[in-house]
Amino acid sequence: MKSVKIYTTSTCYWCQAAKEFFKENGIEFKEINVSASPIAQFEMIKKSKQMGVPVIDINGEIIVGFNKGRIEEALGHNSN
Repeated sequence: MKSVKIYTTSTCYWCQAAKEFFKENGIEFKEINVSASPIAQFEMIKKSKQMGVPVIDINGEIIVGFNKGRIEEALGHNSN
């Protein structure tokens, strides 16, 4: 089972789209709201070198933004 974390903010449209994608595909994930935690914000920036969300961490592979193809690839799913 892949470990999936998603760094989000409450108002981010693409964060919501990514979470819906995970839910629709039965993928468990841990959501980390960076607007509520400066520590989480620092962790996200350290991992991604980016300040934008979503940042998705799949077993250490960092994906910035909701890139469905890269997410499916990182999860080992076929994107057909």
